[in-house]
Amino acid sequence: MKPITIIGAGLAGYTVAREFRKLDKSTPLTIITADDGGFYSKPMLSNAFAQNKLPAQLVTQTAAQMAAQLNAQIVAVTQVTSIDSVNRIIDSSAGKLEYGKLVIAVGAQPIRLNIDGDAADQVLSVNHVTDYANFRSRIISSAARVAILGAGLIGCEFADDLAGAGHTVTLIDPNPLPLAALAAPALSQGLQKALEARGISLHLGMTAARIDKTADGLRITLADGHTVESDVVLSAVGLRPDLALAKIAKLATGRGILVDAAGQTSAPDIYALGDCAEYTMSPGITQILPYIAPMMTAARAIARTLTGQLTQIEFKPAPVIVKTPCYPLALLPAAMHAAGIGDWHAETANGRTICRFYDAQGMMTGFGVAPQDAAVRQSLMAGLGTTRPAEPLEAMD
Repeated sequence: MKPITIIGAGLAGYTVAREFRKLDKSTPLTIITADDGGFYSKPMLSNAFAQNKLPAQLVTQTAAQMAAQLNAQIVAVTQVTSIDSVNRIIDSSAGKLEYGKLVIAVGAQPIRLNIDGDAADQVLSVNHVTDYANFRSRIISSAARVAILGAGLIGCEFADDLAGAGHTVTLIDPNPLPLAALAAPALSQGLQKALEARGISLHLGMTAARIDKTADGLRITLADGHTVESDVVLSAVGLRPDLALAKIAKLATGRGILVDAAGQTSAPDIYALGDCAEYTMSPGITQILPYIAPMMTAARAIARTLTGQLTQIEFKPAPVIVKTPCYPLALLPAAMHAAGIGDWHAETANGRTICRFYDAQGMMTGFGVAPQDAAVRQSLMAGLGTTRPAEPLEAMD
C-alpha cells in the first residue's frame, strides 16, 4: 500500500497527521521535512523573548517522538525537488518516494525587501525555530537596540515582546497606523499609544531606504532622510506562500496553491493547507488564511478526505488573538469572511474599545476589541450576522 505522504512538518503538516491517525491507525504515513522534524508552534516565536525561552524549550517533541506518536515514518533533513503527480512519485535528496495521496504543507517564506546599503544583507527574519535561535543569539550577545520593519501582526508582537525583555525597539511601517490591514482605526490608535507608552518608537507612514554599517552597529536611513541607529534589524513585513514545489508539479496557483472546497489541488489526490494554500471560500472567491483556526479546520477536513470520506472545509469565524500584552487585542477582520466593503462602528466605555464592522448591507461581519477577554469575544461572536441598530449601541462592560 502506497503511503499517505505529507510534505512539511510544521503545525499544518503535523496537525493533518494527528487528525488522520485519529481516524486511521494503520495506513502507512510518511512525513518529509527539510528540517530535523521536531515539533514546535510557530506562533510562539513572536513572544518567546520576554519569557526567556531557549530555542530548545520551544521544541516540545523530537522527530523520533512524533514518529512514535503518529506511527509514521519521518524523513527529516530532506529536500523535495519535484512531484510526479501522474506516477505519484516524489523526487527528493533522500531518493524517490512513492505516495498514494499527498498533502503539501510547506508554509510560506518571508518577503524580502529591496533595500540599498552595505548592510542590507544583514536584515533578519524569524520564520522558523532556527531563525529564532539565530536572532536570539544576536540580540543577547550584543544588541540592545532592535529595529523592526513592519508594524503588522507579527511586527507588533515582536516589538511588545522585545520591549518587555528590556530592548530598545523601533517600529517602521509605511502605513499611518500599526495593524492597519487588520484592525479598526480606533484600535490601531489605541495600540499605537500603548506601544509608545511601552517605550517603543514608531516611524509610521515611512519606509527604510537603506541600511549601512557604522562603527557601533547599523544605521537605517528612512525615505524622508531621518536615520535610526540599531544593532539588529528584523524584517516582519509579511510572508509569501511557498509555491516552488507546486509550480514544478504544474499545480494551479494564484497567490497560493489553489485548492477546492475539500482542500484538493488541481491534481488528483494532492491536497494543500496552511500558509501555502489559497482556499476556495465560495464560487469564484479564493483567499489566503494565514491563521491557526482556519488551518485546524482545513486539517480536520482533509484528514477525513484522506480516509475516503470526502469532506468539504467549512470555515467558521474565529477571532485572531494578538499577543501584545500592553494592549490585548482580539480581531475578526471583516475581509476574512466578507468582501470587506463597509464601515466600522467604534465605542469606548469603561476602558474598553469595541469596534464592529458592518458590510454594505448593514450586517455585522467583523469586530475588534481591546482589552479582550473570553466573555467579550463570545458576545461579539454571537452578534455576527446581526444588522446595524438604529439607535446607538449600549456600551459593553
